[in-house]
Amino acid sequence: MTSTVPALVTPTAEGSALQAVLLDMDGTLVDTEGFWWDVEVEIFRGLGHTLDESWRHVVVGGPMTRSAGFLIEATGADITFAELSVLLNEGFENRIGHTLPLMPGAARLLAELSAHGVPTALVSASHRRIIDRVIASLGARHFALTVAGDEVPRTKPHPDPYLAAAAGLGADPARCAVIEDTATGVASAEAAGCHVVAVPSLAPIDPAARRTVVRSLEQVDLPFLRGLITAP
Repeated sequence: MTSTVPALVTPTAEGSALQAVLLDMDGTLVDTEGFWWDVEVEIFRGLGHTLDESWRHVVVGGPMTRSAGFLIEATGADITFAELSVLLNEGFENRIGHTLPLMPGAARLLAELSAHGVPTALVSASHRRIIDRVIASLGARHFALTVAGDEVPRTKPHPDPYLAAAAGLGADPARCAVIEDTATGVASAEAAGCHVVAVPSLAPIDPAARRTVVRSLEQVDLPFLRGLITAP
């Protein structure tokens, strides 16, 4: 877990109950969920296996331990998790080295949060080596804290990553707004007690208590996020 500025919660607005905004990375801020699947398809093709498109929903948005383990078991490929993990990270890094498309509204939202001094954390199931590459493009200045999937005891869908981010910012999880794009990430944030804004990327997500679903980050701004969190 790496902090780029002092982790200190400051009021986001007079009377506002919002203490921090916690954001997922792949599929939420950067349009890279498809990159992982493309890399997995390419690697397993080289091992002599064809991945079934229906498996995509199983591996998207989850930790590498789950996705890699599932694909090894499903295909029977002769490769260890450690070997596959290296290949996946290397393949993904190669792709983002060529292009890193942002999701619509991402740059504007990050700039707005920074301009108003809202404590913000990046919370991803991706490994630290990947986060550091991506955040160089997103702008490390936008984040007080970043939490990687290989830095917590249990990653998404467990609550650990979001609990760690809230604690690192000195915030109450119940007064944090989380922005996620997958059911796995939503489950993690909700288990931590946060209010979730879901921006579905590859699979639909239904609204629920303390969960707001939007079509795009272009619908999300600071007043919108402040309106989600009500004072106790």
